[in-house]
Amino acid sequence: MRDLTVSLLQTTLHWLDPASNRAHFDDLIGDVSRRDRPDLIVMPEMFSTGFTMAPADHAESMDGETVAWMRLVARDYGVTLCGSLVIEVNGRYFNRLIWMPPDGDAGWYDKRHLFRMAGEHEHYSAGTERRIFTLNEWRICPLVCYDLRFPAWSRGIDAFDLQIFVANWPAARSSAWRALLPARAIENQSYVIGVNRIGVDGNDVKYSGHSAAFDYLGHVLIDCVDQNCAESVRLQAAPLDRYRTKFPAWRDADRIYIED
Repeated sequence: MRDLTVSLLQTTLHWLDPASNRAHFDDLIGDVSRRDRPDLIVMPEMFSTGFTMAPADHAESMDGETVAWMRLVARDYGVTLCGSLVIEVNGRYFNRLIWMPPDGDAGWYDKRHLFRMAGEHEHYSAGTERRIFTLNEWRICPLVCYDLRFPAWSRGIDAFDLQIFVANWPAARSSAWRALLPARAIENQSYVIGVNRIGVDGNDVKYSGHSAAFDYLGHVLIDCVDQNCAESVRLQAAPLDRYRTKFPAWRDADRIYIED
């Protein structure tokens, strides 16, 4: 593997306004792409709408405008994009993370754990399959927000090199976000990136950001704290490989993680 450059986009979102959000992210992606030439750009959960519990009113399809926009942007900048959208498939609604490489061959992961305290489980269908995507020989496992609280689903015994969490994680529970991200890095001996939003949504929920990247020891590589942030981090392959070889705790891990 060669080193991987990943850009984290932490920002406010326009409530239930996909066109405005696409235009906003267009500017951010253009700026960070020209400046840092990233391999991967990560946007928050439901980046086109904010965290809505009205999917019937705001869902798009895989042939819709936002997925088409992601395809064009990924192609134009030669970068892989990911972030989640409200997607409708045959009358069912999913909080779906889209993985869009430059060649336009989109992959996806449907959020497994639906946040019942907001009624997400009453409006969305849960995903059933964890996905691993490959980028520059890196094995990457993307998950969504509430998934972070469930270590069995997040567990990887030499299954991935980088785990990503996209989120709309409220400020009221930011201590859990900040504690669990490095925990996942340590227990999986992998890099971990979490990308959250900031600002206040249409339901008056406040978000404090703290998008961050951690190495396999749980050390902070970048922390966006509570402000607008379009920053990049270079993940080094060789130190990760050396650490896993020198300290192969993964060989003794309990195989309790969920495969399907």
